[in-house]
Amino acid sequence: MRYFFRGETLFLRGDFRAASTGVNGGLRKITTIFNNTVDETFDHTDPLRPMEEIAAGMGFSRDFFGLLTAVPIRTTCILHYDFITLFVTAGITNPNPGSAGTINIIVHSAEGFTDGALLETILTVAMAKADALRALGHPFSGTITDAVVAACEGPLCHTYAGTATEAGRRIYQAAFQGVQEALARHEGRVERKAPSLFIFSRYGGDHWVEWSPEGCPYYPCHFEGQRCDYCYCPLYPCLDPDLGQWVESKNGGKVWNCSGCTLLHRPKVALYLKKNPEASLGELKRVPS
Repeated sequence: MRYFFRGETLFLRGDFRAASTGVNGGLRKITTIFNNTVDETFDHTDPLRPMEEIAAGMGFSRDFFGLLTAVPIRTTCILHYDFITLFVTAGITNPNPGSAGTINIIVHSAEGFTDGALLETILTVAMAKADALRALGHPFSGTITDAVVAACEGPLCHTYAGTATEAGRRIYQAAFQGVQEALARHEGRVERKAPSLFIFSRYGGDHWVEWSPEGCPYYPCHFEGQRCDYCYCPLYPCLDPDLGQWVESKNGGKVWNCSGCTLLHRPKVALYLKKNPEASLGELKRVPS
């Protein structure tokens, strides 16, 4: 999966098996998922047409799931929890009809889900969203226009995605955290000029860490003058033996360790990937230093 922002739209690209509750939703194979911010002049009578225009404008096919929101895309919260990544935008000014506000959540798993697990992911997200709103003191469980996309790639690993499972536990915790963080940004309680990135860390006890390039205490983690656009690598795990290796995990099993890789920290490579977000690893390795 690759994700990137263009204007007021978040795009995810990959070879997905996915389920969506949004416009033209369902359960099928797709290559594109997006969440697009619309303004107050948006005509809601035929929302599929502008979605198709968004996909066509990027040169993408019609095998997509699209979401629409009135929430600014810069308030997006991205949460990485091992093989699970969530993208959340949230506004709650319309628990009742008559005003604008939507909570959109996209869930991506780098490990394969059965179709049943994809559908169960939507239930797990709904539970986490309701609990997050309740924790904030709201007497409702969502808005009338909320939508969820659950997508996966990779070999089949998960039959279920309820909160008693490893996958479901990660999805629930990321959604519970993400809804609260996204609302804080939309409501102005937290000011950010760009989407926020959170990583679930186990160092010093399990907790969420918001990464920011401004004032990063670890800079430079590799070399002076490095680019930090991709502190969390969108290629992970690339499985390229030139860039990393499998190591034993403290929780059992193995994890891909690429802590010594500097590829996306090289200024020319980082800039190339920002301009060409679907560039292959081989293409990036050929970019002159």
